[in-house]
Amino acid sequence: MTAPGAPPGPSVARAARYGGLAGAVLLAVAGYLGGALPHAPLGGSPASTWRAPDGPATLTCWLIGTALLVGAWWSLRGGPPSTRWAYVTAGLWALPLLVAPPLGSRDVYSYACQGWTYAHGVDPYTVGVAAAGCPWLDTVAPIWRDTPAPYGPVFVLLAALAVALGGGITGTIVALRVIAVAGLLLAALCLPGLARAAGVPTRRAAWLALAGPLVGVHLVAGAHNDAVMLGLLLSGLLIVIRRPGRPAALLLAGALLGLAVTVKASAVVVVPFAVLAGMPDRYTVRALLRHCGWLAGGLLAALLVTSATSGLGFGWVSGLTHSGDSEQWTSPPTAVGFVVDYAGALVGRDPQAVPVVRAVALLLLVGVLLALWWRAWQTLRELNGVAGPGASAPRVALHGAALALVATIVLSPVFHPWYATWPLAMLALTAARTTWFVLPTAAAAFLALPDGTNLARVTKAPGALAMTALLLTVLVRTLRRPSPTTPRNDPPR
Repeated sequence: MTAPGAPPGPSVARAARYGGLAGAVLLAVAGYLGGALPHAPLGGSPASTWRAPDGPATLTCWLIGTALLVGAWWSLRGGPPSTRWAYVTAGLWALPLLVAPPLGSRDVYSYACQGWTYAHGVDPYTVGVAAAGCPWLDTVAPIWRDTPAPYGPVFVLLAALAVALGGGITGTIVALRVIAVAGLLLAALCLPGLARAAGVPTRRAAWLALAGPLVGVHLVAGAHNDAVMLGLLLSGLLIVIRRPGRPAALLLAGALLGLAVTVKASAVVVVPFAVLAGMPDRYTVRALLRHCGWLAGGLLAALLVTSATSGLGFGWVSGLTHSGDSEQWTSPPTAVGFVVDYAGALVGRDPQAVPVVRAVALLLLVGVLLALWWRAWQTLRELNGVAGPGASAPRVALHGAALALVATIVLSPVFHPWYATWPLAMLALTAARTTWFVLPTAAAAFLALPDGTNLARVTKAPGALAMTALLLTVLVRTLRRPSPTTPRNDPPR
């Protein structure tokens, strides 16, 4: 019997490696049969996918392939045989998906049209891709054809570069995938240093962060810009940890974190924890302000330079409001709003609770983020006299950042499966137990069909009820859990 945390036996590791590879190959086949191809009909439901000429084969390959990939990743969640083994296997699984058509969503076509819009002198933050006249409009999901781009200027510039390099739609998609893979490679380079600083096995961190099914399907095959954001985030954090307290390092790290924010604004929740990670001194308010000033200087410089260089200013901030146009029960606040609306309909009312619950959740998110940062700050101050200045900063700060990203995806108006990759890397670096975040991440891998059909759209009522019940269960169990100071009446032994 293998001890907890010990490397798995050779037969287990071999079965996981080649079982996952078979799953990746089947997913690539599903992509060619019925993925999000440029001229394929837009997905609508599992039934319409099934009725397509290759529908049964597509769904069969997708289901078996996803199950194999998830099962292989799950089986080694305690850590593979070695760090090198983890990197080689993650790369092996990525190869079939690297040459597959886009899988799981059609967002990459939105990126292409937004890049085309900017490349042709039109502001993508004020004009939707339909009004701009993008020649690839038919490939874009209808919900995003008339909305402004919700991404920062750095990613708009990268999308325009992809258009310039790719020429047509196929070449542009290839270029966008190369950009996404570059982001993943940057993250992979940073993981060993961060794992050593956090005091966790590098082999486990690399496996959880890079070999997960969401990474291969959505960041590699789907070419989501989350890969670029993660690469920039992890590189900024690594510089802060490697060169704590040094002004030049803090400026550079702040600039990298600022670039991450100008890809996806959700990266901003990590910045306050990066300040804590780079403090080698005693944890005084004066030291905090000094470190915060240098880091903020680099971040603001990145924001100002990229906004000015692109000529787009800060128009991208207003585009963020349209990210909530999609309503799905996979967002807990949206699910609760649905349930309130259903209850109101039973008594002849129309509460329209979704926007209200979403607004309350965003206010709650602000409070949760502040509480997480304050807890990390207090923990570091308490540990300072025991472990020495800065000794515990990386682990505490990275774990705080991971929980901040978890809170962001739980309390945001919208959740898509690839959002789960945000906290995954930092939880892999800091979490003592893995099941609580590996299990929902694995479940999210089954939410999107190859053509981009989101199963949450066709399971609205049951999904909303299940999500609300899950929230209530977690809340009740949390409230009933005894605090550390509560005396326990254990029976005598």
